[in-house]
Amino acid sequence: MSAADDPGLVEKYLEHVRVEKRLAQRTVELYSLDLQKLADFAAAAGVGLTQVQNAHVRRWVAQMHSRGRSGRGIALILSGWRGLFTWLGREGRVQSNPVQDVRAPKAPKPLPKALAVDESVQLAQWHDQAADPWLEARDAAIVELLYGCGLRVGELVGLDAAASTSARGWVDMQAGEAHVLGKGSKRRSVPVGGKALQALQAWLAMRNVPPRSAGQPALFTGRHGTRLSAQSVWQRLKQRSLRAGLATPVHPHMLRHSFASHLLQSSGDLRAVQELLGHANITTTQVYTRLDFQHLAKAYDAAHPRAQRAGVAGSKQNKS
Repeated sequence: MSAADDPGLVEKYLEHVRVEKRLAQRTVELYSLDLQKLADFAAAAGVGLTQVQNAHVRRWVAQMHSRGRSGRGIALILSGWRGLFTWLGREGRVQSNPVQDVRAPKAPKPLPKALAVDESVQLAQWHDQAADPWLEARDAAIVELLYGCGLRVGELVGLDAAASTSARGWVDMQAGEAHVLGKGSKRRSVPVGGKALQALQAWLAMRNVPPRSAGQPALFTGRHGTRLSAQSVWQRLKQRSLRAGLATPVHPHMLRHSFASHLLQSSGDLRAVQELLGHANITTTQVYTRLDFQHLAKAYDAAHPRAQRAGVAGSKQNKS
């Protein structure tokens, strides 16, 4: 593998990384494939490897991206190219590294995972008849608050059973509001729905019987009366979701995502969702519009007669 005016350069470099850097054989093979791409691009552009400029590399990155190569894949390719030109610089064959300041396109951020509405309701309505009634009442209230109010797990475990000057957060049962301390020490109030209030009332009736939580200000406590940790909530929620029959283990932030997504689907009010979630910037909240569109697209694909693919429609016609 070589460019027209640089015979053997790539082979010498691969020998360098194999012998001096002692890279694994598989890594050397991958380098070879990536450098073959570079040689092919250079040949198509009519330049040798030592004549490659920054503009060439940027154009080739754009071409790879337009052909569907992922940002991560391009980053790995650029890493191999960058190593070659660094070596060529040390050998005195190039004045500068044309790949040095070139970066791969950023991969799109993955959508937050949210449950379907029926899955969320299934989890919220599930009752473990075999569980300790004290734990069952506590865990049911936790699920209702996470899904019904969109709280972060840190906000949830920071709640106290009663309002005080030292409380990070509390629930005003009479007003139906949760007052929490969010990110950046910003306070906000969110409404607490009827189901969540019922679950909280059931938990408060059980909380001190037996007196495990006596003298402890925390709303949610563990078996020994200490404030429940975020890690414990993660573990309990995962176990509860699996026992409730959900296919995917649920974590607290998934219920926060579900709260936001379902509220946006129903209301379409992005600003209200931003306020309820406590997002400082609405661009953070806008990710849920992508979830909402994804929901609408699935409904369209499933229901609209013109959304059927030709192959599917054809197979239905053949059967009729």
